[in-house]
This record gives sequence, structure tokens and C-alpha cells, in this order.
Amino acid sequence: MAPPPLPPEVEEMLRRPNPAVIATLRADGAPVTVATWYLYKDGQIIVNMDAGRRRLAHVRRDPRVSLTILDDNDWGTHVSVQGRITLSDDPNLASIDEIARHYTGQAYPIRDRERVVGVVEIQTWHGWGRFASLS
Repeated sequence: MAPPPLPPEVEEMLRRPNPAVIATLRADGAPVTVATWYLYKDGQIIVNMDAGRRRLAHVRRDPRVSLTILDDNDWGTHVSVQGRITLSDDPNLASIDEIARHYTGQAYPIRDRERVVGVVEIQTWHGWGRFASLS
């Protein structure tokens, strides 16, 4: 696995609203995965979670995460990143609105639930498909 920085062609793919899956670790060490929206910004991956999600307990206990981002045009091409996540509140829903607009063109519709922003500092990455030779 390669350390950052990411090649420009990988960054270009990550800037698009692609399907993604995030993995966290339960208390017993078992991995848990879930589909997620994300935003690639300033060399980091931004995610946003409902404050009631169990994965918040996972990352508060162990901040190591992995995300796999699939190229929406070619799922054989994908990038997996590993890193540590830091959390902060999203009291005005600004972060989830930015991510929702990236995917749907509109603000996030659910306005009555607290949200948490997760910022993943990429430590390593690898690519498949057309990115396999770059990592």
C-alpha cells in the first residue's frame, strides 16, 4: 500500500460522487461495513453520520477506518484508503448538506436529527483496475 499523496488521476476520481463503503471495527475486533456518501476535500475523506449510529461508538473507541470508493463508471476500478477518523458535531448540518448536494444537488432532507462529521486522514491507499499500477 502506498502512502499519500495520491496521484492526480486518483484524486480526480475521488472528487466525483461515487459509491463508497466504510469499514469500522467493533469492540471484539470484527469489521463492520456500510455504504456511505463521502466528499474528497483537501486530501482528506469527509463522511457524515447520524448521531445515533452504532459506528460512532466503534470509531470513538478505535479511530482506524477503511473506505473503498468505486468508480461509478467502472466498478472494477476502485480505490481503498486506510486512515484515522476524527469526529466533530455538525450542528447546522452544513457538512451533510455539502455532501448531499454533491450526490443529489439538494440539501439533506432530514433536519430533525443530530449529525456528526468524520474526517479521515489518509495514511495508506491502494487502487484496482486502471489505478492498480499507481499504488
